Amino acid sequence: MPVLFLITGWVISFSTIKPSPDVWPIAPKAKLSDYGFFTSPLADLHPAAQVFPYDVNAPLFSDYAEKARFIYLPAGTSMTYQSDAAFDFPVGAVIIKNFYYFSNAAKPEMGRRILETRLLLLQANGWKALEYVWNTEQTDALLEVAGSTLPIQWQTAEGKLQKLDYIVPNLNQCKGCHSYDGQFVPIGITARQLNKSGKNADNQLLDWQKLGYLTLPAGFDPTAAPRLTDYRLSDAALQQHYPALAMTEYATARARAYLDGNCAHCHHEHGPASTSGMFLGINEQDPEKLGVNKTPVAAGRGSGNRRYGIVPGKPNESILVYRMESGDPGIRMPELGRQLAHKEGVEIVKTWIQGMK
Repeated sequence: MPVLFLITGWVISFSTIKPSPDVWPIAPKAKLSDYGFFTSPLADLHPAAQVFPYDVNAPLFSDYAEKARFIYLPAGTSMTYQSDAAFDFPVGAVIIKNFYYFSNAAKPEMGRRILETRLLLLQANGWKALEYVWNTEQTDALLEVAGSTLPIQWQTAEGKLQKLDYIVPNLNQCKGCHSYDGQFVPIGITARQLNKSGKNADNQLLDWQKLGYLTLPAGFDPTAAPRLTDYRLSDAALQQHYPALAMTEYATARARAYLDGNCAHCHHEHGPASTSGMFLGINEQDPEKLGVNKTPVAAGRGSGNRRYGIVPGKPNESILVYRMESGDPGIRMPELGRQLAHKEGVEIVKTWIQGMK
């Protein structure tokens, strides 16, 4: 018979997954500091025991916010590698993502302001999203269910003063992207995102295996495993990191990685945008499903009076570019997670489309 616990308004069932005796799922807490994920002072984001940082190859754009990513694993547990899906996590694991802005992006030493921390807790009945908003003193972050709007300003690396009413999503909005056939799933914790150089220039996955954080298949070779191109790299850096790529392939590699990291969590056959028929994952090879000469399923003003998702050689006639450039909530893509257009990302996709025949 299932056992149900009611904790601060959350009903948690322990009937579907049985944790080991020394592992108990973390219950939602009122303050971020209550978890003990970071040592004091909290804003330094210095990980405590069982917490370790991670990085990704093709990050999700979030209005130019910087991100500090961490994973917590209960003692004696580890993740299990999956080649083309999110890694398997033990019950009690937590994925931690902090969003912040440097006061001056060209001079990080001048300080930063952390706005929010998003947690994904793996409870016995699945993943639970929680949202914490930081106070102005930067001493702690409080649980926020309904979302929030935070005025922020920062100086870009180019010296421009940027202002924004930063939107913290509510918990229901989190489900809009973290969905696979209706089930809540993590985003970004995949081989293609995590297979990269780690803290000590060694492979991140191999580092975790040595530390006992990750179980890899016998004989695992990171050079043969899935890996997204880092779309932020220059041609020279790409040539160094991906010597097998020809110069003419860089534009495609950048764009496909960008779309995988920023769009494919919704635009895939099992995602919230499955009815669009436009699938933007890195493994999609059908040009029409990528949007090439594809008419939209539902036109309307979201098409900008353009006929096809992608018009080869003509980025300014492509619906994909139109929606990436728009800041209109009824037009822009992604719908959530940004207000500003990602100028660099738009140029990456435009260059790719421009080179199509």
